[in-house]
Amino acid sequence: MLNLLISPLANLASTWLEGKVETSKAAAETKVAQAKAAATIAQKQATGEIDWDLKMADATATSWKDEWLTILFSIPLILAFCGDWGRSIVADGFAALEAMPDYYQYTLGTIVAASFGMRSASKFFGKK
Repeated sequence: MLNLLISPLANLASTWLEGKVETSKAAAETKVAQAKAAATIAQKQATGEIDWDLKMADATATSWKDEWLTILFSIPLILAFCGDWGRSIVADGFAALEAMPDYYQYTLGTIVAASFGMRSASKFFGKK
């Protein structure tokens, strides 16, 4: 008679234990799947950034845009060493730029950042 009571209780305990094991396995599989998905996303992002850099390097291989901007930004530097008349021209030029509308200043900054690399500019200014 004791055997008749123990057997159903043992089956019940066994079923409960199997359910717990299956739940634990499912949770572990979910964590593994999430980790794999995160790794895949990170890999695709890294690949995308590399692909973008390569495309941009190819596109600017025959462009004079970077050289033009470098020359343009060098002019105030050179004029600053040309005495009072040069420094006066530079100061007046920067005052005129400061008086420009904000949208023009932002557009100019965007053009420069796009030319020299937006990621490089954002790293320079501490944003990533």
